[in-house]
Amino acid sequence: MKTVDNRFKHAYVLNVMADDRPGIVASVTKAISRLEGNIDACSQTVLHGYFTLIMVVSFPRQLDTEDLLREVAGPPDKHSNFRVQLMPFHLPKASKEKYDSFVITAFGPDREGIVLRFSRVLADKGINIVDLFGDRTGEQFVLIGQLQVPKRWDIAMLQADLEQIGRESGYTVRLQHEDVFVATNQLRLPSQHKSLPVT
Repeated sequence: MKTVDNRFKHAYVLNVMADDRPGIVASVTKAISRLEGNIDACSQTVLHGYFTLIMVVSFPRQLDTEDLLREVAGPPDKHSNFRVQLMPFHLPKASKEKYDSFVITAFGPDREGIVLRFSRVLADKGINIVDLFGDRTGEQFVLIGQLQVPKRWDIAMLQADLEQIGRESGYTVRLQHEDVFVATNQLRLPSQHKSLPVT
């Protein structure tokens, strides 16, 4: 797990959800700047017309959380849903488990519970999903996940288990090391700053 290096002592996790439109990132970052804050990390995406942004932001002084929320939210806009959430940032506990980064891709007929089935199997094996993309096109569904796979797992056996689950659901499933996946697909994994998913 990557260690976050916050610029200032007082840090928060800030989450914004809204109807997508130009200028949201500029508006939020302007508010952080007015409060003399720093953006230590961020991830943003648009999904079917909905905007979401998560940031780790830090400030040189303690802020009233309500003031920070009001500053980021700005004046009410009746034409656009805009939601802001805030929580104190705490460094995650370091894990002693060693892992490699892999990417799972699965595609097949859209059916109820497919994300649940794959995610439950991964959770039962102690495999963490750090990035997830899923989309339905017609009657087909594609799922791409970036995983932290503990080194104790036999990858060939893990691949076989996932393929078996896929066969039972009519899905084609592949598990590839992150470096191989990026090199062969030219897709971006946001947490690694490599190239954007092409769908």
